Amino acid sequence: MKCDLCGGTIIEQLTSYSIETNGKMHLIEHVPARVCTQCGERFYSPATVRKIQEAILQERLPDKIIQMPVIDFVSI
Repeated sequence: MKCDLCGGTIIEQLTSYSIETNGKMHLIEHVPARVCTQCGERFYSPATVRKIQEAILQERLPDKIIQMPVIDFVSI
């Protein structure tokens, strides 16, 4: 399979997906995706997107909590 954006090769792999909603950052690990080996673009199936949306909308309890450094672009 070829990437729609750059024509690179697409491979199946597990990725991490991050999204910010209502001022809260969420990181979902081990997400199945088709990933371009050339440009890195990720493609998710509709079923995978639905599961991610359900987890966020239902405010699923996290499996773990991590600490992340934050840099405000304005202060650079």
